[in-house]
Amino acid sequence: MTYVVTDACIRCKYMDCVEVCPVDCFYEGDNMLVINPSECIDCGVCEPECPAEAILPDTESGLEQWLELNTKYSAEWPNITTKKDAPADADAWKGVENKFETQFSPEPGEGD
Repeated sequence: MTYVVTDACIRCKYMDCVEVCPVDCFYEGDNMLVINPSECIDCGVCEPECPAEAILPDTESGLEQWLELNTKYSAEWPNITTKKDAPADADAWKGVENKFETQFSPEPGEGD
């Protein structure tokens, strides 16, 4: 098992999860974070820290696409280990449905 970041993170990118991760397995995209599944130790401390409820265990049904996306982009995007400020409009995007189809960016973030 591993944890994955879902589309609820897109345009929210709160980064509270980054601060608590003991193995630094988060990677930063332009408008979301992902988890490297091979680095994640399944401790679960990140899940309750996410205000957008974007982090879920991959054992929940229907998360296969998110496991693939997290795997792909964690290999391409820079590692992030320090919490940064969330986007100014993060709260406005919290809870918006289907953000992947309309808002996802494959561009990398800045990382640390």
